[in-house]
Amino acid sequence: MKDSMLGRRKAREIALQILFQTDVGNLPIQEAIETTLVDLPKIDQDLVNYAVQLVKGIWSKRSEIDEQIHSVAPHWTIDRMAAVDRNLIRMALYEMLYVPDIPYRVAINEAIELAKEYGTSESYRFVNGVLGAIVRKLKLDKNESQGQRG
Repeated sequence: MKDSMLGRRKAREIALQILFQTDVGNLPIQEAIETTLVDLPKIDQDLVNYAVQLVKGIWSKRSEIDEQIHSVAPHWTIDRMAAVDRNLIRMALYEMLYVPDIPYRVAINEAIELAKEYGTSESYRFVNGVLGAIVRKLKLDKNESQGQRG
């Protein structure tokens, strides 16, 4: 279990790199994937697959995800958020809504840990605050305790 969690964290780090290149560098998604994967040391193909699945899923659902973010942070336009923060929030929200085997608390915790590592000193608080507001808005805490996802 621990190896799986560490593996998923590595996959999330890779996904964050790809999202950052796409978002900030304006690279097409496929080009960002290829560019990032070429530079990686040899890692488990399942991790690469999960990272790519995350990125493609996030990018395909980006407008819905960004609407959810905006609904709980109306004074923060998506573009005004730090690139690392917005992409970590997108990633966690995608996992919370579209990856059924990831409990929402795990998605949030992973985003916070990555924010501590890659964001500013305030990133983890901002990421936690936005994701916590989304959990409350979508009542994910109630859904999960009943075995359902929003």
